[in-house]
Amino acid sequence: MSEAEDSHVFNIDKSNFSGWFSEILKTADLVDLRYDVKGFVVYRPWLMRMAKELYSSWEKELESRGHDPTLFPVVIPEENFEREKDHVEGFSPEVFWVTRAGDSDLEERLALRPTSEAAFYTLYSLWIRSHSDLPLKLYQSCAVYRYDTKATKPLIRGREFLWIEAHDVFETEDQALAQVESDIETTRAILEGLLGIPMLFFRRPAFDKFPGAVDTYAADALMPDGRAVQLPSTHNLGQGFAKSYGIIFEDAKGEKRIPHQTCYGPPISRSLAALISIHGDRKGLVLPFPIAPTQVVIVPIIYRGHREAVLEKCHELAEALKQAGLRATVDQSDRNPGMKFYYWEMKGVPVRAEIGPRDLESGAVTLVRRDTGEKTQVNFEKCLEAVRGMGMDIVDKLRERASEELHDHIAEADDMESLSDHLASRGGFVRIPFCSRDFDGEECAERIKELTDGEVRGTIFGDDQVPENLECVVCGEPATCFVMVARSY
Repeated sequence: MSEAEDSHVFNIDKSNFSGWFSEILKTADLVDLRYDVKGFVVYRPWLMRMAKELYSSWEKELESRGHDPTLFPVVIPEENFEREKDHVEGFSPEVFWVTRAGDSDLEERLALRPTSEAAFYTLYSLWIRSHSDLPLKLYQSCAVYRYDTKATKPLIRGREFLWIEAHDVFETEDQALAQVESDIETTRAILEGLLGIPMLFFRRPAFDKFPGAVDTYAADALMPDGRAVQLPSTHNLGQGFAKSYGIIFEDAKGEKRIPHQTCYGPPISRSLAALISIHGDRKGLVLPFPIAPTQVVIVPIIYRGHREAVLEKCHELAEALKQAGLRATVDQSDRNPGMKFYYWEMKGVPVRAEIGPRDLESGAVTLVRRDTGEKTQVNFEKCLEAVRGMGMDIVDKLRERASEELHDHIAEADDMESLSDHLASRGGFVRIPFCSRDFDGEECAERIKELTDGEVRGTIFGDDQVPENLECVVCGEPATCFVMVARSY
């Protein structure tokens, strides 16, 4: 291999995940960190195309479940922001405030939205009058801003990040709880079904729930360094926000009632970070077929005297794939075939098609999978069917591989020493007996954090198993539930 070819090889071991992640963001032209404002990054075209596909998929799923799109202003008056006490206390340390316009001080500070409850619910109090106005289910796709004081990491921890937020209002608590379960199903459909990212869904402890919520349920994925990363969360808000913002409706009997609310926040930036990290390898990105900006790259294998015929066939195949709704491109760059292979492997394109003079003679095209490197020859007329089947199988295989990795990093411990050893040696999630099903045991959770750097992530959603004759690993009191502990971002 020449030096020129070698310069296009990514070839970094993921065992040094931090170095791998930083390098792939740079080499694959995903972000630019030179904007010189800490916690803010520039999304370059390849990543932004991934973001647009992810946005589109999540939006379609939400709309199929009865949500309508909207868009609210990025600024929130301080007066509106402060109506819900717990919410304000939870977010105040992270709020960016706009205090001046031109040369003048503003009469009232404006918050750059850290989240939009205060924006939505101020208007909901005007829009909702009758039970006929319910349920109200709206979402917006936007960016939010939080002055995160922890160490920032592009896409994983930042001060500006892309997300979707849905805000729903219902007549009854049962309807709100059903929406929480629907949000969990939506999350599984996108992350597991579309992106092949396995996850664990938790009911978060009270000291880690969304400010002002009754309950928070959140999905955690496992990153290659053994740390958990929170992805979508959904919140049962109860009636607290409705009371604070004066949302009241008249039921069918003519009685005034306070509705129940939920909100749901799929993080686009973090989901992309998890996608990049979990599926990538030492060659670079490995993208699931549905999210890839280019799903099929066609590489001409040109020999003297065959150039025009080979290129004509390449463009014919690309056009057929595009007409069928796939994203395909022909690489006509001056690089040699080997350099093209390395480049598109680094970019994570799921399927590579190779066409040369021999393929023209045989009437077949060589298809190469990015995830396994497996090569298959198929007749040109069957190429579309083969590519689609390959795309579906790539998602399945990525999910299977990532699921094995996740479950291989789930352990159990019944004392602090074992918990600490598991987290230090392999990371992942450790299931322990804990002293409080209702999560008022914040003191024990803080002790776990102090001794192990692990955080109580909560109880697995739907796991109501009660420990028998077991003690809390911290305080020694009788355990009332099992919780998962992990180091996280």
